[in-house]
Amino acid sequence: MSFDTNPFADDPERHALWEMLVRRDIEAYLQADWPAVEGDFLAATFFGLSGLKSANPDEWRMIFPRLEDYRDRWLSQARLSAAAAYAEPRREALYRITSLTEIDINGDRAVAHKKFDGSIRKADGSADTINWQTLYLCNRVEGRWKIAGFMGYLPNPMGISG
Repeated sequence: MSFDTNPFADDPERHALWEMLVRRDIEAYLQADWPAVEGDFLAATFFGLSGLKSANPDEWRMIFPRLEDYRDRWLSQARLSAAAAYAEPRREALYRITSLTEIDINGDRAVAHKKFDGSIRKADGSADTINWQTLYLCNRVEGRWKIAGFMGYLPNPMGISG
């Protein structure tokens, strides 16, 4: 299986969610191309919680009360990543460390468990270690899945604070 193969070939709903949450996100992130993913969000009701890599929900904070707040952070991180010198191709590395195999669908709602686990080698010999998980809350609107919100930067695995 290729590093960027969607594991849900026989499940149209999960296939569509994987394409939105993994492929479109990674490909847009590599180009710092927010317009490529902007339509994947329900802007009017979107919000994002940060688990701050803590297993204690009392420490989680709503750091993205609006989609614009998340957009600004996403673009900032994408630009920083693009400016860094890596010792391996970023595209392949991002797919390698990203996993989305658990998706719970109930009617027009879904929770997708996207996990990041690994390191991307940098040219200077250091590495960017990415180890957290995000729960995406999605709604099907007019036949298309959209991101209503998320709980991100959660420990991976859960129960262990990082």
